Parts: sequence; structure tokens; C-alpha cells
Amino acid sequence: MKNSTLVKGTAAIAVGAALLLGGGGTLAAWNDQATAAPGSIVSGDLKVGLNSAPGVWTDRSGTDITSKIKDGTYLVVPGDLLTFKQDLDVTLTGAKMAANITASGANATNGFVGDSVTVSAPTLTVGADPVANPLTTSKKVTATITFAFKSTTTDRVDVNKTYNFNNVQFTLSQVLPAGA
Repeated sequence: MKNSTLVKGTAAIAVGAALLLGGGGTLAAWNDQATAAPGSIVSGDLKVGLNSAPGVWTDRSGTDITSKIKDGTYLVVPGDLLTFKQDLDVTLTGAKMAANITASGANATNGFVGDSVTVSAPTLTVGADPVANPLTTSKKVTATITFAFKSTTTDRVDVNKTYNFNNVQFTLSQVLPAGA
């Protein structure tokens, strides 16, 4: 008798499991799906580089003395004012792109006495206007450095000296634009 009850109980469990697993009824649930096509995200660009034209040195009168500076044949004298200009290509592309441009360096190896020479920090302009950071579009920026050998230099101060500008670095740093 016990075996008969055990067999009937096992058979009932097996039939119930088969019905549930076989889709025989009560576990039905609806489902559906839809597919979206969100598209592709493409990044912009931020870049600063030297313009293809090399930088230019001029004297007080505006005469190009670049080749003489490069080959060492231009010998500065008290009262000289020399200007170096380098054009930079700034690339800014992208939604809400904004960046600040700065110049640093001219970490000079200076053989001149400090009182006889004045060297400006690099200044940055767009056309004739000072750079207004942040920049929001691609443009040409001009970096300018001036070297003044003071006319008040006396005696034989700074005869046969060298002022080496080494490297001037231009940095473009992305910033969050106003209202972004």
C-alpha cells in the first residue's frame, strides 16, 4: 500500500512538471521587443601647430633679418629692438568646443647682463587684436616676442654675448564653454 501511494504521488508530480515545462498552461507571460538605431558618435579635434611659414625676425624698421639671426651674422648693438613673429594654426572642431591658448617658455640661456636687455613674454594676437580666451573656432594666431638691447647700455657691457631663446611652447587647453 505504501508503494502504491508513493508511485501515485511520484506520477502526479511528474505529470505536473511535464505540463508546466511543456507549455501546458499556467506559466505563460507576454513579451515584445523593439530595436532603436541611436547612430554613431564622432569626436571633434583640438590642435595647435606651427604654420607652414617659419617665424620671422625683424628689426626696428621692419626689415626681415631672419636669415642673419639664424646664421649668426646679425650682431645686436645697444638701441636695437628686434621682434620675432610666429603664426600658429589653431584647429577647434566640435559641438561646444572651446579652448584657451597660452604661450610659455623662452626659457632663455642669457649671457647678457639683466639691466641691458628686455625680453617680452610671448604675446598672442588674432590679426591686430589680442587673443580673447576662450577661442571657439579654428583660426590663425600670431605669437610675438620682442628683444630690446637698451640704448642706455654703457662702456663695454655685453660685448660678444649670446641670448638663446631655446624653446617657446604654445598650449591649447580645452575648457567648458559658458552656458554648456
